[in-house]
Amino acid sequence: MAGKTTVYVKHLEAPHQSESLTKFMPLNNELAKELKEAIWDLFDKAGGESMLKSSKEVFIKPNGIDGQPYCYTRPEAIEAAIEYWNAHGAKKVYLFENSTQSNATRLVFAITGYDKICKRTGAIPVYLDEDKSVEFEFKGRPSIKDDELGYVNNKFMMPKFVIDNLINKKDENLYISMPKLKTHSMAGVTMGVKNQWAFPSQTTRGFDHNFNLAYKLVDILSYVRPDFTILEGVEGTIYGHYPVTALADEAVLPLKVLVAGKNVVATDIVGASVYGLTLDDVPHLKIAVEKGLSEGVSGIEDIDIQGDISMYTTKYPTDLYDCYPDDVKVIKGKERCCKQGCMNNPLTLLQILYKDHNGKGGWTMVIGKGHDIAEIDAIQGKVLIVGDCAIDEVGDRLINRLGKKNVFLSHKCNSLADSAAAMFYLMKVSPMAFVPVPLSVALKNLALSKLHGSTALVPSAVSNIIKTV
Repeated sequence: MAGKTTVYVKHLEAPHQSESLTKFMPLNNELAKELKEAIWDLFDKAGGESMLKSSKEVFIKPNGIDGQPYCYTRPEAIEAAIEYWNAHGAKKVYLFENSTQSNATRLVFAITGYDKICKRTGAIPVYLDEDKSVEFEFKGRPSIKDDELGYVNNKFMMPKFVIDNLINKKDENLYISMPKLKTHSMAGVTMGVKNQWAFPSQTTRGFDHNFNLAYKLVDILSYVRPDFTILEGVEGTIYGHYPVTALADEAVLPLKVLVAGKNVVATDIVGASVYGLTLDDVPHLKIAVEKGLSEGVSGIEDIDIQGDISMYTTKYPTDLYDCYPDDVKVIKGKERCCKQGCMNNPLTLLQILYKDHNGKGGWTMVIGKGHDIAEIDAIQGKVLIVGDCAIDEVGDRLINRLGKKNVFLSHKCNSLADSAAAMFYLMKVSPMAFVPVPLSVALKNLALSKLHGSTALVPSAVSNIIKTV
């Protein structure tokens, strides 16, 4: 095994909850204690205190995309990591994130309990959506001006906190990534590499969230890579990264496994194998290897796996569970309909509003390009047009016939905030239904986000009542 990259795999033996997974619960004491011991052991194996660099500051990036059950890194794991570094010489520990579109990070910290962890441990919370940012360039593909399959937008805004601490001072600061071990309906898996998609601002993530998504994920990797990655798989998700809570018994697996390593690409390759997936199933990992960002690792055969993965023989589904309302008609373009954005992103939200929040139907969604005009002209009632391809092709035609009040537009390739605002209105679901904290807490955190300059794209709290897109 000499010369091979090491990745650690640890299995947890304590029992998971006996209740249905549709009831999201804190970990029982036995499992939480074992999880903490396992995380401390992983850090010890990787070098412990010797991992600290000259600043003795530690920067921990969780997977805090949202407050939806099972989509974020378990708070018990985050607290264990912070406690480890507090006990092993860290001068400061930062917990930083930039949640997914349609969310303010400060509010997500309140929902997940990350804010309380910071207060208990002294960790410093950092909300990247409230930070100033600097323009960077996506370099993986040419511009669409030069190649029809190129980037629509090859610029993005990077928070100064990331630039100052993880790029300019990478030799001084310890950067630890702690994503959830999940499949992803648009990227194959969402683990260490995908965890860094938080670094482009929400305002620039929506562009090229299509067949070019994998290249942009690797573009971010070319700028910054974690020193150590722990994939938290107390539970893992299949059918994508954002499971419908009502379907958790089908979409969530109590894997009770941790995968960790200093090489983020190698760690993700082993993590993907837990789901029976290879490089051919995860485009961004394959591209990272091809571009030489995997530190010489070309496949799982180049990895020294310290632990047992022989039990992972099933190839699990990454695409969405087939469960949608019968009275919402989805019209897909025949020429192009990218699952990496305009298709699977709104379909995920449609599932959740339908199954978890009793959302109403009776409307139409149009996505992609290459539509049968006769089918478009047959649409009656309200319609949501998702993505610039569909808007450019049929937007004016539908507005002229149905009127602006009946046509909802969600621009770019993946404007989740606009899609959410439209669906809240069409399905009669309050945005506050997604916020499992008291209304006063939600409003306070949203107000503080705005006060501190957040650029998060958050739908209006009354978008279920007032048409905003």
